[in-house]
Amino acid sequence: MYWDVVEAQVIEPGRFRVRFADGLEGMVSFAPSAYRGVFAKLRDPHEFNKLYVDGYFVSWPGELDLAPDAMHFHIKQSGEWLLQ
Repeated sequence: MYWDVVEAQVIEPGRFRVRFADGLEGMVSFAPSAYRGVFAKLRDPHEFNKLYVDGYFVSWPGELDLAPDAMHFHIKQSGEWLLQ
């Protein structure tokens, strides 16, 4: 699909750049309020930096991932997806 993630790179803890199969690129940022529930452990920079692309998902160990279709939608609209 066009929203398949082909590359993701941490820029700094809480922020990464992503590129999709259709060539769209943008940033994803975590607001402080996004670090709750299953994402609470990503507040630790060491854990956040374990980001990788699994198939077409942006993932972290422990089966954490972000929906690529939602990520693509928000980045296409504004160049960035701010998770809150």
